[in-house]
Amino acid sequence: MYNLKLFIRQLVFAIFYWIAAFSLFILIRFLAHGEEQGSEYVNPNNIVPVTEWIHYGVILGILIGFLYGVVEFVFEKYITKYLYLGVSVLLKIGIYFVILVFSLSFITRLIELEMDLDLPNGRRWWLDSALFWLSTVYFFIASFIFLFIKIANEKFGKGILFNMLVGKYRKPTEEKRIFMFLDLKSSTTIAEELGHYKYSQLLQDCFFDLNKCIDRYSGEIYQYVGDEAVISWKFQKGIKNSNCLTLYFAFEKALQKRSKYYKRKYGLLPFFKAGVHGGKLIIAEVGSVKKELAFHGDVINSTARIQGECNKYDEALLISNELLEQIHLHSKYKAIHIGELLLRGKQETLDIYAIRN
Repeated sequence: MYNLKLFIRQLVFAIFYWIAAFSLFILIRFLAHGEEQGSEYVNPNNIVPVTEWIHYGVILGILIGFLYGVVEFVFEKYITKYLYLGVSVLLKIGIYFVILVFSLSFITRLIELEMDLDLPNGRRWWLDSALFWLSTVYFFIASFIFLFIKIANEKFGKGILFNMLVGKYRKPTEEKRIFMFLDLKSSTTIAEELGHYKYSQLLQDCFFDLNKCIDRYSGEIYQYVGDEAVISWKFQKGIKNSNCLTLYFAFEKALQKRSKYYKRKYGLLPFFKAGVHGGKLIIAEVGSVKKELAFHGDVINSTARIQGECNKYDEALLISNELLEQIHLHSKYKAIHIGELLLRGKQETLDIYAIRN
């Protein structure tokens, strides 16, 4: 269900992106079109209004956007993990080239039928078509921009890139956020048993499964630190539908579903413990050589220390009462009071609860 929602969301974004991209391309061609453009798609004196050309841009955008979105989703879910990046890129380029030939052939025939024009549409028409190769160059430039936006959203979180471009975080900015520190239990023992290479593969597999859950519950990966993942939510998104808690149990379920794989390859089923807390903190751009966004404040320190108490109380998921009071806890979860804890390095106590499914 959630995978379907994610696919539909990505597909809709791809379709709207390519509608805009190809409408812009056709608009530029329409405005720049003159006798020097050659005989292809002749439109002397702009007899055909620009809206008619944009109409074909929309059709082309829907067609390519749908196919592009499907390819990206399939690669992300089933293929990319098992291929080297270079092989994956080359394979995509080949697929996209075929899609482009098919899509432009379709739109050419459609223009012929609707406008009663005689356009090049033979079996290998695209080989000698200047417009096709111009469209191809434009397509791959637009694909690069699409990929850049996608990577930026994955790296910083949705909307963060735009805020960085307009300089929102050049000066420290206060935000209200929720954090989860997620840590592999008995990591030292596991690392000694598996060896550093196989242990690293284990973490790759675990975090791959985690990433499949993140977007479903509006979370963002802040950073990976060894065997620990730090996850962040904008406050309202985190408390909505108990997202900041449900993510943990969804991740646990994902690991359970692949238990045969983990036991066969590593001889164990990984188990993670987590601490959750939220409140106001500061976000700012740091660094110049490797610039990134950093969060500063007591929320970060307190969340890490809450997570550190899991072993002591033999609990998988701990949360501060301060945050728990603002969450409409789902009836399938039980909140067990642990007590007021004086966390290491702090003078004030935090009331802590364990969440069980």
